[in-house]
Amino acid sequence: MSTFAFIPGAGGAAWYWHRVTPLLDAAGHRAIAVDLPADDDDAGLDDYADRVVEAIGKRKAVVVAQSLGGFTAPLVCARAPVEALVFVNAMIPMPGEKAEDWGDNTGAGTARAAAARKGGYPAEFDDQTYFFHDVPKKVAKEAEAHDREQSGHMMEEPCRFKSWPRVPIHVIAGRDDRLFPVDFQRRVARERLGIEIVEIRGGHLVSLSNPKGLAKWLIAASQEK
Repeated sequence: MSTFAFIPGAGGAAWYWHRVTPLLDAAGHRAIAVDLPADDDDAGLDDYADRVVEAIGKRKAVVVAQSLGGFTAPLVCARAPVEALVFVNAMIPMPGEKAEDWGDNTGAGTARAAAARKGGYPAEFDDQTYFFHDVPKKVAKEAEAHDREQSGHMMEEPCRFKSWPRVPIHVIAGRDDRLFPVDFQRRVARERLGIEIVEIRGGHLVSLSNPKGLAKWLIAASQEK
């Protein structure tokens, strides 16, 4: 059985994995969702990584990173025993890249606007359109209590890692993701990692909108080791 360490995106709330972790626990795995100091202006990427490394301890873990959590993931992989790395609708960094530059470097904004025109929804960002459009209303309402302002400090720091770990790396993309459209994620995964994405149903917060689908894939992948 595997240990899964879940890294949240902007806001740093472990709660965003709360619909996935019980499914893995029920399947006999150990699932750890980590709270990050996202609202601490003094906390940097190293502090984020330290939180995750501390939670993993001496276990060998599958690191699962969502959205902005992609910038924490490679630092964790350099410090902790890791058996696999999974990006979920995540920002995949290059060594030395800053999160604040990632959108321009990858063309994320252009891709998002093009997908909005094609999909017939507003190009102007708002939480309902881009985060909660496919999340159950009750869950979306609960999210308000866990929302924290994301400090910009960590986004100004270079993501200092030398190379990707020599373990299996996967990219899971929600085919309904409006923030990082699936075709955009496919291109970035090919350019930056040289791998193909895995598509599942769900939007950007797939951990809330399709937890069973995400957990099913994670469990199946762990059995293939």
